[in-house]
Amino acid sequence: MLSAPLWAPVMGATGLIIRLISPGPIFYRQERVGLGGTPFMMVKFRSMKVNVETQTHEEYVQSLMQNGAAMHKLDERDSRLIPLGGLMRASGLDELPQIFNVIAGQMSLVGPRPCTVLEFSRYQSWQKERVHATPGLTGYWQVRGKNRTTFDEMIRMDLHYVRAASLWLDCEIILRTPFALVRQVLESFLKKKNAPRKATPLSLSRNGASH
Repeated sequence: MLSAPLWAPVMGATGLIIRLISPGPIFYRQERVGLGGTPFMMVKFRSMKVNVETQTHEEYVQSLMQNGAAMHKLDERDSRLIPLGGLMRASGLDELPQIFNVIAGQMSLVGPRPCTVLEFSRYQSWQKERVHATPGLTGYWQVRGKNRTTFDEMIRMDLHYVRAASLWLDCEIILRTPFALVRQVLESFLKKKNAPRKATPLSLSRNGASH
C-alpha cells in the first residue's frame, strides 16, 4: 500500500489508454489456481479484443505441455490483441492490477505464476506440487529464461522455488525482474519486426475474452 504512489499513476494511465483504444471493459478477470489448489479470480488489464475465441490459446498451451518446445507467446501473430496489447503483455503492464490480488492475500509479489483451472487439470501429479507456494506477480522462472524455456523446465524451476523460497531469494527475483521485462520487450520488438507481414487472422467465436 505504501508503494501505491509508484504504481497507481501507471495503472490509471494504462486503464485510460485501454478505454480510448478499444471498446469494452478495462479489466479482464479469469479463474486461476492459487495456493493449495484453491481457485480465485485473477484480474488483469484487458489486452485482447472482446468476444474472441479461446480455443487457439488452449490448444497451443496443451501442445507446449507435450512437445517440449520453448514457451513463446502467440502475440507476434495474434490478431486478437488490441492496439498496444503486445507491448502491454511483453512489458508486464497487463499484470499490474494483480496488485489487488496481492493485497487481498490471493497472490504474493513473488511466486509461481497462477495457471488456469483447465491447465491444472492436465498436470501430472508431480507438476501439481507448484501450488504449494502462493502464486506471484513475478517468479524464479520469469527471471531465468521464461519464453526460452520449455514447460517442463518451467515446472522444475517453480518446484525449486517452492523448496528454496526465502526472503533473500525473493529480493533477488524482484531486483532481476525489471531487467527481465526489458529483455522481453526487446525480444518482442525483434520478433514482430521479423514476423511475416501477412498473418492468417484468427477466427472469432461466441466465447468470451482470451487468457
